This record gives sequence, C-alpha cells and structure tokens, in this order.
Amino acid sequence: MVGWTARALPADRVLMGRFCRLEPLDAERHAQALYEAYASAPDGRDWTYLPAGPFAEARAYLQHAQSAARSADPKHYAVVDADRNAPVGTVALMRADPANGAIEVGWVAYSPRMQRKPAATEAQFLLMQYVFDELGYRRYEWKCDSLNAPSRQAAQRLGFTFEGLFRQATIYKQRSRDTAWFSIIDAEWPALKAAFQAWLAPDNFDAQGRQVQSLGALRQACERR
Repeated sequence: MVGWTARALPADRVLMGRFCRLEPLDAERHAQALYEAYASAPDGRDWTYLPAGPFAEARAYLQHAQSAARSADPKHYAVVDADRNAPVGTVALMRADPANGAIEVGWVAYSPRMQRKPAATEAQFLLMQYVFDELGYRRYEWKCDSLNAPSRQAAQRLGFTFEGLFRQATIYKQRSRDTAWFSIIDAEWPALKAAFQAWLAPDNFDAQGRQVQSLGALRQACERR
C-alpha cells in the first residue's frame, strides 16, 4: 500500500440518479413527508431490526430525524423519489474508517412507497459509487441481525460477499444480536458497477416498469468479462 493516504469522510452533497436522489437528511425539510411515507405501512415490522422506531406520531419521528440529521457518523441521507419529488426513505454511511478506507452502509429504512422499486436499488448504487469512485474507499460493509432474512438476501443480491457471523455482538430493543457481516471491496467494484448501470438503464425496463434482466444475471455476465 505504498502511497496510501487516509480518505475523506462523507460530505454534505446530493447524489443524483434517474429514479431518486440522495440528500443529506434535513429534519425540517424531510421529516413530515418521511413520517407520512412510513405511516403508509400496515404495521411497524419494517423497524424490527433497527435501533429506533416504529414511531406512533409525527412528533416522535421529527425528534428522531433531528437527532439523525445532527449526526456526522452515521451520516444520514433522505432518499427522494424522482417522480414524487418527495422523500420516501433514508439510508446512512457509518462507522467510517478513513485511515483504512473502510465504511459501512446502514440505517436502511425504506417506506412502502420505495420498497421493491428501482429507486431502492439505485439508492444503494449511488452510495457505492460515491464511496468507491469519489471518496476512494477500499472496503464497503453491510451488517445486519442474523435473523433478518430480507436484509441478508438484499446484501447478496446487491453483490456483497458474506464474511461470517459475530455472535452476541450487540444488544438492542432488549434483544441479543448475532451480526452477519458482508462486504464489497474495490477490486470487485468495476464489474459490479457495470452490472448496476446495465440494470438501471432505460432499456432494462418494459412499458410496465418491470425489469427485463435481473441484477443477479447482469452481475454474473459482468463478472465473466
């Protein structure tokens, strides 16, 4: 690692995509619309594996958003849907280790207005692209409760490699958590970036907005090149 230098921390900047954009979380601008988006869920199960939530009223979510917006690490972003021009979820970069070029994506809180939509995938791509291409990090991590099957499946779909289980790693919401670790490293990024770009391309969606090729299939094709 001759010539290696510490990387910069995530900054206050907007990350632009086709389906969404990521804006640094601003409680005064984003909280009310985010609360309404989260409140469209039939129950609070989407908050099961997060340290906070669910929120019974807008004031409680506003207080959470104000605290999150003040945080430098985690650095929270609002995901703004391009069609609605309204925030529909949040995500964060966290546990930054600039000296070693490692950082984690976390606090993924997608409302029903975002779940299983192209914006959900694009938001992850925009953060990866920012971390690898602009900030120059070497390692990008995803961690989740080992019981959180949807999160584990999402990590693998997005191209993360499972690295192992940290037993009894944390306690939250009066629960003991075994943490599943996943990562992407910089050597894997070029092929993965090409797969994301192919998946997000307009010609990969039909007239009804359904994908033509899956991200998994495109990842395999790009990795073989």
